Amino acid sequence: MFLENAKKSGCIEVICGSMFSGKTEELIRRIKRAQFANLKVATFKPTVDKRYSEMDVVSHDSHSVACTPIKTPARMLQIPADVQVVGIDEAQFFDLSLVEVCQELANRGVRVIVAGLDTDYLGKPFGPMPGLMAIAEDVQKVHAICVKCGGLANHSHRLSASKKLVVLGEKDVYEPLCRQCYNKAVNEESSE
Repeated sequence: MFLENAKKSGCIEVICGSMFSGKTEELIRRIKRAQFANLKVATFKPTVDKRYSEMDVVSHDSHSVACTPIKTPARMLQIPADVQVVGIDEAQFFDLSLVEVCQELANRGVRVIVAGLDTDYLGKPFGPMPGLMAIAEDVQKVHAICVKCGGLANHSHRLSASKKLVVLGEKDVYEPLCRQCYNKAVNEESSE
């Protein structure tokens, strides 16, 4: 969609949604299309995400692309000058400096594709995602399917009792829920 624009002036694309909504799958699809077009690509993820692989971005469906795990967004600014596309997975785990880094990359003419949770398990905006959505040329919100009613899910409901903001996990720790089912689950938990 933004391929021609990215060649001229750079852009920021954000893919957001709940867990199990296909964010990483869509990021991988866009990265692979860029690679197929012979564009120079660099992909990053936070070092904290070691669920499937330390050196790859991997979707729940086991699709993957190679990446560089990094601790801080500033590391992305060290990419070679010929990189045309930067992919970033699990963006919510980076600090707020990610917004400025993405802005600088786009200003250099790089197409920046960012995937991440838009809200945390409490339903609150997560990390740098709100700032990224505000400055992006394109925002795509993807949805999972609610495991309770089958509707569109936009909440990542945590099944564990942990109150830590970052708890890595899969279907054993999180379930996708729609607004109504999420509110019901949270209300039931608070009355226990």
